[in-house]
Amino acid sequence: MSAANDTHPDITPDRPPDTPPPEKVRKGTARRQRGNRTGFTTGANSAAAAIAATQGLVQGCVPEQVVCRLPNGQEVNFTIVDGRVDDHCAHAVSIKDAGDDPDATDGAHLTADVRRIPRGGGLVILKGGAGVGIVTKPGLGLEVGGPAINPVPRRNITENVERTGAALLAAGDSLEVTISVPGGEEMAKKTLNSRLGILGGISILGTTGIVRPYSTAAFRASVVQAVDVAANQGQTHVVFTTGGRTEKFAMRQLPELDESCFVQMGDFVKAAFQAANRQRMQHITVGAMVGKLSKMGQGLAVTHAWKEEVNRNLLADSAAEVGAPPDLVEEIRNAETARFAAERLQVLGLTVPFHRALAIRAIKSLRSCYPGPYQLTVLVCDFEGQPIVRVEESELV
Repeated sequence: MSAANDTHPDITPDRPPDTPPPEKVRKGTARRQRGNRTGFTTGANSAAAAIAATQGLVQGCVPEQVVCRLPNGQEVNFTIVDGRVDDHCAHAVSIKDAGDDPDATDGAHLTADVRRIPRGGGLVILKGGAGVGIVTKPGLGLEVGGPAINPVPRRNITENVERTGAALLAAGDSLEVTISVPGGEEMAKKTLNSRLGILGGISILGTTGIVRPYSTAAFRASVVQAVDVAANQGQTHVVFTTGGRTEKFAMRQLPELDESCFVQMGDFVKAAFQAANRQRMQHITVGAMVGKLSKMGQGLAVTHAWKEEVNRNLLADSAAEVGAPPDLVEEIRNAETARFAAERLQVLGLTVPFHRALAIRAIKSLRSCYPGPYQLTVLVCDFEGQPIVRVEESELV
């Protein structure tokens, strides 16, 4: 589950992986530049709020600024709002700033309510409140029925509270820390939490405390996590898709499968197949459109448009193989996108054979790159999510 920032379920991509960019932007151009301002994870903000509330119990007043020690050891100042103390309880809020990352939890009010329990045994007790998801499926490394507060932030919150409330704990009192997120249930609808069995809110995440813009580590980690969840539910068939459109298409083609079998791998082919092999999946199905399918045929571990351009020779050779005229083959060889080939071949009535040829190349490449005890199927759809062809590995023997 480790990732450099909040793991994928709570990250909203700037563009669905299925969606082709509106125009070609080559590597190195100024247009490709993205913001690079870092932010903080939900775990870091939760720890900051917990420090402030604990300090309120110790000093009688919640501070407007606290220093929080992040999981990576860095000490950072956080602004605190809505601080108050009432008898044995204190309340504090830290507002999440995700930096330049497209994060569904940006602006979330990570809230800590800390209750002092006299003669409680000197313990820190961590709970999840409203807006923090509940774990309902095994495979996440968290207790089923407990709050979706991941192990690293759980430890980080506890350690910061222990340090701040050391005098109270030494006196034998316990501190009950409840983390909540107003509006967290709505935020969670923009994530894949429900697919992983996290219901009713967001996850409290982050292995370093820092959100790095457009982190790929987060997405990759969530792909592995989703495969683990499926395996822990006894599933032996996993369906990898490149985004929401291909996933909906694949679900329509395979209605007999449980929802947990479907994993949006995005661009992370290698991570997906390695996870499936580690869990000894018996059947892997891939759902894709022409662009990503071509890149799988190239043997790319990551199929992002900025990682590697599509191999136009592969497209041209596939077109020639299914009978495209030589002049069109050369046009495809010089075109910028795989979509160009698909659209021109559609006019000639060669859609099915062309996509079948690409699917066969993809199967051979995937099988070569990721050998394992599974049967492989490729489902191909068009840009509207309509089925084109299904190719079984067994057909190629």
